[in-house]
Amino acid sequence: MSDCVFCKIISGDIPSHKLYEDDVTLAFLDIHPVNAGHVLIVPKAHFENFAQTPKETVAALMDLSQRLAPAVLKAVGADAFNLSTNNGRAAGQLIAHTHFHLIPRFPTDGHKMWHGSDEHQDFAAVALKIKECVGRSA
Repeated sequence: MSDCVFCKIISGDIPSHKLYEDDVTLAFLDIHPVNAGHVLIVPKAHFENFAQTPKETVAALMDLSQRLAPAVLKAVGADAFNLSTNNGRAAGQLIAHTHFHLIPRFPTDGHKMWHGSDEHQDFAAVALKIKECVGRSA
C-alpha cells in the first residue's frame, strides 16, 4: 500500500468530499482551504509531479479544471479563481502526487500569490538558455 495521502483518498481509505470522479481523474475539497470551495484535482494514477505526468493525463486534468471552475465559482459566489500546481519541494509541493489547486478568489480575501522582482536580469541570456534546453527556437 502506498504512503501517498492522495492515493489513499483515491482508494477510499481516507474519506474526502468528492466532487467529481471518472476513470482518470478525481476532484475533492482541500481540507486546508485558502477559501471556501478550494478544490484539488488529481490523476487517479500516481505520478510524483506535473513534470512526470503524461500529457494525456494532464489534458484530462485541465479538461476537468475547466469544467469545474464555473460550478465552483457559482457555488461559493466568487467571480475569479487561481489554477495552479506546485512542482517539487522548493515550489511548495507538499504531497508527491500530481495535483492542481482550483482556488476561488474574492477581492478582499488577502491571499497573495507571489511578488515580482525589480532586480535586473539578462533576459536575452536566460531566454537563450531556455531555448537551448527545449531544443528549438520560439
